[in-house]
Amino acid sequence: MFKYLNPKRFYFAVGKKKFWEFIVLAVFILFFYGPLLNMFMIAFANEYAPPHLLATEWGLKWWQFIFGQKSLVSSMVQSFVIAIITTVCSMILCIPAAYSLARFKYPGRKLIMLSFLLTNAFPKIGIFTSIGVLFYKYNLMGTLVGVVIIHMINSMMFMVWLPSSAFRTVHPQQEEAARDVGAGPIRTFFKVSLPMAMPGIAVATLYTFLGSMEEAQGTLLVGLAKIKTMPVEMYGIILDYPGQAGAVFGILLMIPALIMIIAMRKYIGPDAIAGGFKMG
Repeated sequence: MFKYLNPKRFYFAVGKKKFWEFIVLAVFILFFYGPLLNMFMIAFANEYAPPHLLATEWGLKWWQFIFGQKSLVSSMVQSFVIAIITTVCSMILCIPAAYSLARFKYPGRKLIMLSFLLTNAFPKIGIFTSIGVLFYKYNLMGTLVGVVIIHMINSMMFMVWLPSSAFRTVHPQQEEAARDVGAGPIRTFFKVSLPMAMPGIAVATLYTFLGSMEEAQGTLLVGLAKIKTMPVEMYGIILDYPGQAGAVFGILLMIPALIMIIAMRKYIGPDAIAGGFKMG
């Protein structure tokens, strides 16, 4: 059969296929990373005027401007503080709930898990408005506690579904073996169940922290301009300052995400992420 194979035609077909694969990859990279590269370019441009492709003057003028504004620096600190508080509180409240949903069989369990999805199934501005009515009644508007609650509501689905799936991968026999050698239920949880479920919990923690860092609508509505995080300040920067200032602030918003992803890279994978959305 090989005598009918034309080597020139074969290599041409392979080369043509590789060529189109390269074109598709190049278009994807340009589409996906083009805006990101443009943002980095603008961030280091002292002077930039479209339709010029590159900056007419390079420098760190807008970096100095951002760090010279006390309100902007304060928003960075507030974003980190709120994200950390939100993540810790979400772990304290949601991980026990996730373990309960994973280990115990009781009526309405799947309905409870579905309820956590509902907070992300509808436009959030309507939910925030309804919550705002309650927050006015209990004097939570314009407070740090109110903003943290809003951030936690946005993160509950991840902090329940992902750890719940992770706990289901821990075989009950492993917990029973620890109990047989004298470990109590609390020690078994912290020494056996929690460490083995840590990949899913780490992914949920990453989602929660990053989701808190980028939350803008709820913070703007509940914070009443008293609690100003980086995304809230971004609205003002885009409206009041040139694009270079917004690009600098955008890069500063990306840095925490990169740090978290690098720190948790060994836990982040398709199995840990996709497995958390199985409602068993």
